[in-house]
Amino acid sequence: MSFYNDIILPRLCHLSMRNQHLLPYRKRVVAMAQGHVLEIGIGSGLNLPFYSLDVHEIQGLEPSPRLIAMARTSAAGSALPVSFIEGSAEAIPLDDHSIDTVVTTWTLCTIPQAPQALAEMRRVLKPGGQLLFVEHGLGPEDKVRQWQDRLTPVWSKISGGCHLNRPMEMLIEHGGFDIKQLETGYMKGPKPMAFIYQGRAVGK
Repeated sequence: MSFYNDIILPRLCHLSMRNQHLLPYRKRVVAMAQGHVLEIGIGSGLNLPFYSLDVHEIQGLEPSPRLIAMARTSAAGSALPVSFIEGSAEAIPLDDHSIDTVVTTWTLCTIPQAPQALAEMRRVLKPGGQLLFVEHGLGPEDKVRQWQDRLTPVWSKISGGCHLNRPMEMLIEHGGFDIKQLETGYMKGPKPMAFIYQGRAVGK
């Protein structure tokens, strides 16, 4: 789930895993989190430094034991309580309406059944709870979309299941969310891999 987020994306930008070009996206999205937070695909814990004291607790969902071990090291320096769940976003092992904020950063591109995962995120969110996201996906230009469609079958096999051509705005809305804030545009990197959707949504 976090292979793209932790490994592929930073390499595409020709930078290290702590590259400066991704930090503004992470900071803006994560800083809006409040209350009891569930981070989907927490990976190695790259977002942990950016949570504010408005957060009471962070639970990180991650299918990779190796990445959870790395995240535990990152969490050791956090001022907030952090716990980890080894599991899949398509079957989140939490009670209904138990989460105030769900966070995803460059994660929805890799989840095999993204609509099911979004339904699970909506299920665990409290009424009025928020989904905060920064994701890459389907670009606005026909030429870029054509390249995304051509590259995705091969790309997904070498990048942890990452899909370049998912229409993130439509996907989130069809998942039962009402998008309240949305910014889009290209970040640095090859255009088929660099169109960004960043925003905030609430359950319908």
